[in-house]
Amino acid sequence: MTLFLRFERLTTGLATILSITFLLIAAALAIYQVSARFIFGNPSTWSEVISRSAMIWAVFLGVAPAVREGAMIVVEIVQRSLPARLGMALHLFASFLSFVFFAILFWQGWAMTERVARQKLAALDVSIGWAYAALPVGSAFILIAVVASAIRATQGEWAERAEVVQ
Repeated sequence: MTLFLRFERLTTGLATILSITFLLIAAALAIYQVSARFIFGNPSTWSEVISRSAMIWAVFLGVAPAVREGAMIVVEIVQRSLPARLGMALHLFASFLSFVFFAILFWQGWAMTERVARQKLAALDVSIGWAYAALPVGSAFILIAVVASAIRATQGEWAERAEVVQ
């Protein structure tokens, strides 16, 4: 378990760095797009497409650190109002549902990426599969984070957080 939690810390750290990088790229290209269009009167045909794709990657990679930090939407009020064991069971059930959802998203995202691999992004000679690949790649990071979150919860981290909040 300790080895898996260490692995999760590394993968989530990588997802965080990549998410921030893609967010910076999206922001820089959005500023460039607005400047090119409204200041210089010469709109770019490629910056919006890359900015949108970078934003998609930033979102999907940013979910893993959010899961790790407990920043995802949860039924925390209900969990905290229940007895500790029942609250823990609810937390684990929510983790299980999240795992199922992101496993399906991984599977379907992989299939979609393969399906669109021969199509090109508008204004670029790049496969649209690179944008769609954010789904399975992000889901893989998220699945690791969800499992690690459940492990940490069973090791008592969830109960410690509950005591701090109350």
